[in-house]
Amino acid sequence: QVQLVESGGGLVQAGGSLRLSCAASGIADGINTMGWYRQAPGKQRELVAAVTGGGTTNYADSVKGRFTISRDNAKNTLYLQMNSLKPEDAAVYYCYAEVKYSKYSANAYWGQGTQVTVSS
Repeated sequence: QVQLVESGGGLVQAGGSLRLSCAASGIADGINTMGWYRQAPGKQRELVAAVTGGGTTNYADSVKGRFTISRDNAKNTLYLQMNSLKPEDAAVYYCYAEVKYSKYSANAYWGQGTQVTVSS
């Protein structure tokens, strides 16, 4: 059974840093794209950053230059280094993974979310 478990959220002052981790278990055939989404109260869930299996990254304009996404394929773990945090970055951050179950097919999985709070 595939599980994604996030960690690393918490309370930080504006301008500070946090590093989120997402550990995937139950992986048999590998993972395609992995990513981080976030959802603030009253807002829709939005993509923060994503990284393909080949290492190509994509960032929301609002976090470019401040956040860095990376993955360790050997450990099936995804990271998000968040620097220069702003109050508007506060949200529940969710890990996402396209987990392969055959050569050409994958299922999408989500973690349970981790809260990031940024004080001004």
